[in-house]
Amino acid sequence: MLTPDYFYVIVGGGLAGLQLAAEISQDVFFKGKKIAVVEPSEKLQNDKTWCYWENGGAKWDDIVHHKWAYTYFNTPEISEKFDLGPYRYKMVRSIDFYEKIKDLLQDSPDVFFINDEIEKIDLVTRTAIGKNKTYTATHFFDSRLHEAYKTSDRTSLIYQHFKGLLIETEKAVFDPEAFTMMDYRISYQNKTCFTYVLPFSEKKALVEFTFFTPDMSGSEEYDELLEQYLRKVLLLKEWQVLETEKGVIPMTNYPFEKENSAYLTKIGTAGGWVKASSGYSFKNTEKKIQKLIENIKSGYHPGKDLINKKFRKFDAIFLDVLMRRNDLGKGLFQKLYTKNEITDIFRFLDEETTASENRKIMFSMYHREFLKSFFRKL
Repeated sequence: MLTPDYFYVIVGGGLAGLQLAAEISQDVFFKGKKIAVVEPSEKLQNDKTWCYWENGGAKWDDIVHHKWAYTYFNTPEISEKFDLGPYRYKMVRSIDFYEKIKDLLQDSPDVFFINDEIEKIDLVTRTAIGKNKTYTATHFFDSRLHEAYKTSDRTSLIYQHFKGLLIETEKAVFDPEAFTMMDYRISYQNKTCFTYVLPFSEKKALVEFTFFTPDMSGSEEYDELLEQYLRKVLLLKEWQVLETEKGVIPMTNYPFEKENSAYLTKIGTAGGWVKASSGYSFKNTEKKIQKLIENIKSGYHPGKDLINKKFRKFDAIFLDVLMRRNDLGKGLFQKLYTKNEITDIFRFLDEETTASENRKIMFSMYHREFLKSFFRKL
C-alpha cells in the first residue's frame, strides 16, 4: 500500500480513545508516529461521570471532583457503613477528563483531532471510511460497539441502566465523607435495582437509581423511583435539580476481542474493557492501555492477553444467575458486602485476588443457582 495518512487511527474520542492517545503521545517509543483521533463530537459538555476506587494517589487526582473514605450499604433489613481503609472512592467528571487530555495533547506534533464519524473500516486497503473523508493507517483502534453481543446465545447479558439527579437541598441531609454504594430500600417488581448516592457536600449530591436487569425500563419509572427515594428515604420535601444524567452499560461476557485482527484492535466497551460483573470501566481502561502499549513495544499484537479468562468465567457465572433469576440480586449483594472485607471486594473486582481468596468470595454469595450457572458456563 502507499504510505498511510497516519500510523494509528483511533476511532472514537471517548474514555478509551483519549487515554490511549495520551499514553502513546507520552512514550518516546512512538515519537514521530502520526496518530488521528476521529470523533464526531467535540466533547465540550459534561456528558457522564466515572467513578473508581484506588489505593493511594495517582495520575488523575488533579481532576478528581470528589472522593470518599467510607461507603454505606443498605437494605430493608440492614444498614452498614464500611471504612474503605487505604482505598478512596473517586469521581471524575467527563468534561474535566476531556479538557485534561486535550490540554496535554494540544501541542503534540503527532496527534491530530478530527471531527468525523467513521462508518466502516476496510482492512484490505487499511482505510477508515468516514462521512467526510477517508483515513489510511497501519493499525486501527476501534471503539465502535458491535451489536452482535445482543443476539449471542452463548453469552450472558444484562444492562446497567440508570438515571441520576444532581440535587441541592435546603437542609443538610448528606454525609460528604461517605457515598452509598447500594441502597435497596426502594425496589421495583422483584428486579435487581438500587439507589446510588454520591454526596459532594451536606446539601448537594448525585442521586441515581440503577437497574441491573436483562431488559430496560421507561423514563417514568426512573423518575417515580427517584422521587420515592428522595421523599421516603431521605425525607425531603423540596429539592432543586441542577443536572440530570442517564446511561446504559452492557454487562456481558461476550468475547469482543474476537473481532480483533492483524490491523485492528477493539478498545473500550467494544473491546470488553468494562468489568462485566460491575460495569466499572475507568481504571480497567487505564490497565488495559498499559498492557496494550507493552504488547506493541514487545512486538506482539496490541490486544494480546488483555482479557483475564479466569475472571471472565466468574463474571459469566454471576451474570447468568442475574439474567435467569434477577430477583436474587439484593440477597447476593447483601451476602457479598456483609461476609467480606470491602478491601477484598475491591481487589476481587480489580482481578488481583488469589485462588483461595476467589473461592472465599464466590462461596460467600453461594446460592443453588450458582451451581446451575457454573455447569452452564463450563
